[in-house]
Amino acid sequence: MAAFTLNGKPVSVKTEPGTPLLWVLRDELKLTGTKYGCGAALCGACTVHLNGAAVRSCVIPVSAVEGARVTTIEGLSPASSHPLQKAWIDQSVPQCGYCQSGQIMKAAELLAANRNPSRAEIIQHMNGNLCRCGTYHRIIAAIQQAAKEA
Repeated sequence: MAAFTLNGKPVSVKTEPGTPLLWVLRDELKLTGTKYGCGAALCGACTVHLNGAAVRSCVIPVSAVEGARVTTIEGLSPASSHPLQKAWIDQSVPQCGYCQSGQIMKAAELLAANRNPSRAEIIQHMNGNLCRCGTYHRIIAAIQQAAKEA
């Protein structure tokens, strides 16, 4: 049994302690916004916040989140009203969209720590979150737009 706060609400799940958080979120709790990309913490599609820090949920065992706060893309804001979510739409960021929840969660970590990041700081922070469609310029533009609105 693992108990933690998920998107502001207490949850508990009965699963093996070594089960990756990603599979608990998707299979047990039916929150499918967090995606499976590589299973090795290399692509960023599975990024969620753990106590405010962006982490790769595919390699975090559920036992590691006991008593912690986990935020997924579904919990980032009510009705997708977060400035990043709005900017993603305004800038037409997604093509296939698969990596986008991980991109947004990583960008949200940046904006929580730095309200006005430079282009270089955005690139450095987002490095390692992969987009197979190559929408990196639009991702940067959306983060810059969201920084102005936040």
